[in-house]
Amino acid sequence: MSSTRPHVTRTEADGQTIALVVLDRFSMIAFSSVVEPLRLANRLIGRDYYRWTTYSLDGGPVTASNGCEIKVEHGVRDLEDADITLLCTGIDVERLPLDKELGIRLRRLNARGRTFGAICTGAYLLARYQLLEGRRCTLHWENLRSFREEFPGVEVSSDIFSIDRNCITCAGGMASLDMMLRLIAIQHGAYLAHEVAEVALYQNMRSGESAQRHDIEARTGISNAKILEAIRIMDMHIEDPLSCQQLAMTVNLSPRQLERLFRRHFNCTPGQYYLKLRLETARDLLRRTSRPVLDVAIACGFASTSHFTKCYRERYSVTPTEERNSYQGGNREPRAGKSKSKSLVVA
Repeated sequence: MSSTRPHVTRTEADGQTIALVVLDRFSMIAFSSVVEPLRLANRLIGRDYYRWTTYSLDGGPVTASNGCEIKVEHGVRDLEDADITLLCTGIDVERLPLDKELGIRLRRLNARGRTFGAICTGAYLLARYQLLEGRRCTLHWENLRSFREEFPGVEVSSDIFSIDRNCITCAGGMASLDMMLRLIAIQHGAYLAHEVAEVALYQNMRSGESAQRHDIEARTGISNAKILEAIRIMDMHIEDPLSCQQLAMTVNLSPRQLERLFRRHFNCTPGQYYLKLRLETARDLLRRTSRPVLDVAIACGFASTSHFTKCYRERYSVTPTEERNSYQGGNREPRAGKSKSKSLVVA
């Protein structure tokens, strides 16, 4: 059974050391949401209980996804035996080459029982280093489907963060703050964690099991229970899409009644809405995996690449192949040029 408390190997009175391994195009909001709670906790405790050190693969500066560049203190060859080691990643992590030295260091930390983990999308690297076998993890919801496709044997959840023995992962964004508040609460009690949250003007501390996304009702602005259930079923059957009649039967409506509801609320038929969901899933797989276009088509319920290409072009004005070729780094934003980078020193 998974533990909700990370493994700690030295007396907590000595303080905690945290190694932050920052990789290209990392999420600045996730990174800051790890560091700032530690800084605030130190201020409230009255001493430097938490001491963090930053690393990059080669010891050089690293550029975040927002274009800001940070200067780190060390390269991974100098990665010490910290109490907690976290990979700080972001977009385009699926395309990052595996760094042999980083893998050696992480496996060594794991063998020694040290706590390790990742924020945002870093679970990709942990899985590729084979450090998630028999462990539960999480990562950003945009990457969940492609992660499950690539690592079907890894238990991954849609929770905002996960603590499984000496492995901690979180979905990034503000979930990093929730995870750090939980770690502070484990070591110092809920009172200090709430004090940190108050200073940070963060009112609603969330448990790890909290959902990353708003529910379908909040996202669509629709409260009709039949429509919401139909959308949930559609999302569960992307690879093997149901017919309109089958869908209607599952929500105890006639096909005509279901169509009326969708036209009233979305100005489209159930079939058109279903196709939109399948194509959105296909776009995500094209952007975040290297799976062949035919495999993506089949995974999204299309019988042939020609039909898939036709539907994809009609919706997005590009073919699946063009989508993949033009897409860089997990979104369509240009890579930040070094000449425009803003330099930050993190210490």
